[in-house]
Amino acid sequence: SSGINAECPLRPGAPQCPRVILQGPRGSGKGTQASLLAAKYGLVNISMVELIKQAIADNSKVGNMMSTYIEKKMMVPDNIVLKCLTERLAKLDCSTKGWVLRGYPRSRNQAEALADAGFAPNRVYFLDCPTDTIVERLSLRRTDPTTGGQFHLIYNPPPSLEMKRRLKTNPKDAEAAVDEDVLSYESPLEEMMDYYSTSQTINADQDPHTVFESLENLLVKPLPKQTLRATL
Repeated sequence: SSGINAECPLRPGAPQCPRVILQGPRGSGKGTQASLLAAKYGLVNISMVELIKQAIADNSKVGNMMSTYIEKKMMVPDNIVLKCLTERLAKLDCSTKGWVLRGYPRSRNQAEALADAGFAPNRVYFLDCPTDTIVERLSLRRTDPTTGGQFHLIYNPPPSLEMKRRLKTNPKDAEAAVDEDVLSYESPLEEMMDYYSTSQTINADQDPHTVFESLENLLVKPLPKQTLRATL
């Protein structure tokens, strides 16, 4: 069978277990697609940002190393971020079920380091989405400070005018901030696509379920005889 479950027997380090990386700028739908993949195929859903927050909240050794830099508003060195990630990827659930990762790697150097650590992905998907769509998705997001509820003025409007009046915008969702995010994602994009030479690009400027169908069609195809190997 070419199905994904047949490729992923429940044994540690099964070579064909899906090790998926989703690449795309903030607002391209990585989180939504990762959740859908995790729910349907039992993959471990890993967000690099959430992983860092969790490590710091847990006061783990690597979390404390990272918080030292974050408190000083300094970039956390790549080797510490990688240590945080590989500690998670080495756990039994990841090696038996497979995983879907987003928010890392963000450069060719990080991609090479991940492979050198023994965690090369075997499927890499780039979610392609025009900047104006991303701006619309993010700049119209709102949060209710009373309930913590998340809304979108077009796709998921608040149920009452009273609630709409109290909604707040996250500063990082402002148009200028979103434009900056897209630029920082696009600057290493070419070398990342070059490194992950068998990656595939998906049109993410569609509704989430259409995007998921595209992802799924690629995911359940048998892998080539050689697992995805980065070109050096």
